[in-house]
This record gives sequence, structure tokens and C-alpha cells, in this order.
Amino acid sequence: MSLLFSPLKLREVEFAHRVFVSPMCQYSSDNGMPNDWHFVHLGTRAVGGAALVFTEASAVSPEGRITPWDAGIWSQEHAQAWKRAVGFIHAQGAIAGMQIAHAGRKASCDKPWNGGKSLRPDQEGYWPTLGPSAVAFGSYEVPRAMTRDDIAKTVEDFRRAAGFALDAGFDVAEIHGAHGYLIHQFLSPLSNRRDDEFGGSLENRMRFPLAAAKAVRDAWPAGKPVFLRVSASDWFDGGWDIAQAIEFAKRAKAIGIDLIDCSSGGNIAEQKIVLGPGYQVAFAQAIKREAAMPVGAVGLITNAVQAEHIVGTGQADAVFLARAMLRDPYWPRHAAKELGAAMAWPDQYKRCDSGPMGR
Repeated sequence: MSLLFSPLKLREVEFAHRVFVSPMCQYSSDNGMPNDWHFVHLGTRAVGGAALVFTEASAVSPEGRITPWDAGIWSQEHAQAWKRAVGFIHAQGAIAGMQIAHAGRKASCDKPWNGGKSLRPDQEGYWPTLGPSAVAFGSYEVPRAMTRDDIAKTVEDFRRAAGFALDAGFDVAEIHGAHGYLIHQFLSPLSNRRDDEFGGSLENRMRFPLAAAKAVRDAWPAGKPVFLRVSASDWFDGGWDIAQAIEFAKRAKAIGIDLIDCSSGGNIAEQKIVLGPGYQVAFAQAIKREAAMPVGAVGLITNAVQAEHIVGTGQADAVFLARAMLRDPYWPRHAAKELGAAMAWPDQYKRCDSGPMGR
């Protein structure tokens, strides 16, 4: 019996199994609005059998976007635009999730296939960036250090964004606290050099991230789960590390966060990541053990046996797949077949699941 393809229930939401689509930026929006590309991209993964389909990181404000082409969730118009994709995801029997984000000092950038660097003030789409401190990410533009009013506004932006995501029909909200974006910037002593109540000690560095997380949790229905994506390590001496991430997870659990989506890196251009299959799974396992809460594992998880081992041995409660899902939108159905788990194809596609060529 496959544990990977067994149900998982968080609050009142039951996931058919434990293969989730990780948030993946598409850099294809106009003014933050999802369009046909997003509908097809997300809908295909739902048809492909994923139990949970996440949107890309969707900004809580225009200045919170990574690029001018990122998706957003800062208005009722955005909520309305997302409804079509949510409805289709639900029609396939999948759960719809929205990742809510603010890029902080890594905002106002070009598309990755155009180099991904900070836009210059003379380039179309540019806006000045904000961060916990006036410390740049690598060669990016130096951000303006956020004032207390900026911080309070951003907490409220997270709260409002959660409300718009709820209006759009999403079942799960995830707060993006990883990959060097604003929440991670506050957590790490390498990017947070403040000397007020939002900087210095771990308690202070967690203050804004926990306030934003609580704002989302308070705006979200009691019966629906809220996830938190964290980077468990900066992969750099003196930076954010697994011990601090465990303490943050414990505090997040105390305010009602239901699952830690465990990634790493992204906050320091000089990071030294040691890559390998499932290279971040140990972080998830440590947080699951020490914080005693559900976790998701990500990072170079590519095949069914590997994913089954991660969940079956209790290292994580679910796997989040990104590149594997880009390569094969039907990864969950192929994995279920390989592991001997029952998963019927949609009526329109059932002819592919019979005979010697069926998978």
C-alpha cells in the first residue's frame, strides 16, 4: 500500500494524496492578472492528478512583485480573475492553493530569460524596492529600509490578500517566507541589520514574519489550512540556519500554521548549496521532528520510488514538485501506476490507460 497515495487531512480539507504542485512563477501576467496561460498551466497539473495545485507566488501589492509580469492578489479584480482557474482545478477533484508573497529587496527585476537582474530606473516597469535594511542582494539595487509604517502596511497587505484569495475560492493559503523574499529577508541576520524591535535577536527578526503569518491565519477560515514556506538555511556562515528555522516553525505552529513547506537558500548571492537528490529533505525531517507538525519536502525529488520513500519513512507528510511537474504534468498518474496505487484517468483520457502502452 502506497503511503504517498494515501489521503492527508489538514483541518477540514482532505487531500486525495500527498503529491502537491509547488508554486512556480510564470512571469506572464499583466498588472498581476492571471490569464489563459495560467489557466492552462494550472489546469493541466490538476488534470495530471496532483492532489494540490498551487499558484505561483502572488504579490500582496504591486511593489511586492518579483517582476512587472508576476501574478498578484491585491484587489477584488484579481480575485475575480483567479476564479476561472480555481473552478477548473476543483472540477478535476484537486485542491486549489494560493501562495501569497512580497519580494522585498528582490523585487523590480527583469524576467529570468532576460537575465533576471534588477531593472534600472530608466527601464519600463521599474519601481524602487523595500527591505528590512538598506542592504542589497548581490548586485541588485539597494532597497530603502522599511519604516514601522511600511511594516504595518505590509502586514495589512498580507491580511487583505488572504481575503481576496478566499473570495477567489482557494482552499489553502501559503505564506512565502523563503528564497530570499521579504519575510526571509527579515528572518536572516545577513539581510536584516536593523537595531529596532524588528532586528537583532531572533525574537525581533521573527516579529514581522509572525505578524504577517498571523494576519493571514486570522483572515482565513478556521476550517481551511494555512501553509508557510520557509528556507531552512541560507547556506552561508552566520546566516539563517536550521536551528533558527525550527524555532520559527514552533512559533508559527503556535499561531495556527498547519504545515511547513520546507525549502532553502535564495537570500545570499554568495550561498554555497550542496546539490543532490532530495538535498533538502533532511531539513523537512528535522522540522517535523522538533516542531512536531506536518511538513512538505521539496528539491530534486524526481521519481516515484524516491517520493514514496520520503513519505513512507516519515521524513515528510507530502512532497512538493516543481521541475518534475513542468517536465511531466501527469507525473502523479504515472507515479501511481508505478507504485500500484489506484488513480483513474479522466474519462476523456482513459483510452491512454489501457493496453500494453498504458502507464
